Amino acid sequence: MVVAGVDVLTETMYGLLERVQPVPPTRVRPFDRDRDGVLMGEGAAAVVLSRVPGGRPVHGLVRDVAVNCDAFHVTAPDPAGIAEAIREAHSRGGVKPADIDLLMVHGTGTLLNDEAEATALADVFGPDRDKPLVTATKSMTGHTSGASGLLNLVVTLRCLAEGRVPPTVGLDDPVDEAEGFRFVTGEAAHRPLTVAQLNAFGFGGINAVAILEAAR
Repeated sequence: MVVAGVDVLTETMYGLLERVQPVPPTRVRPFDRDRDGVLMGEGAAAVVLSRVPGGRPVHGLVRDVAVNCDAFHVTAPDPAGIAEAIREAHSRGGVKPADIDLLMVHGTGTLLNDEAEATALADVFGPDRDKPLVTATKSMTGHTSGASGLLNLVVTLRCLAEGRVPPTVGLDDPVDEAEGFRFVTGEAAHRPLTVAQLNAFGFGGINAVAILEAAR
């Protein structure tokens, strides 16, 4: 099965963004105290999902996925809904917070989204928040909307395969809610990685979390 995501910049997209963010930021700074919004990007990604490799190269395994819709608000996320999706993904994927080596966060750089995501992650990971490396690629690509989840999935698979994690650009002073998490900043980090968590959220309280594993 082929799964693809693609999005381009349109007048409609800019119109929607202008209603929630009238003044565009100069850069995207996920989880930084001085963050002031998101910039849009364009992108496309596709992956082939198969239960049996069938002789093809395997780039990684999807242990499981959890999706919910908390319907909290059109644009303001709810930490409780995000935390519920994370816990469900862990349960379905047979992992605990301490098992996660890499957190590929949603990280839009907006005031509400980053605070809610960090609050939910702190709630779930608790004392294990210092175990995984954390990064937010939207700091480099902007928000590619319909392509963002799959783009992050492709990046996550490369991270697992290469043991290398790209940095979160522009993160100099993390918000209080993100205290204790090991954000990769400055330059790429290198370490063996086996299990990753990928967060992807949407308008209207849609929360999706995937648990990925390095190819054996």
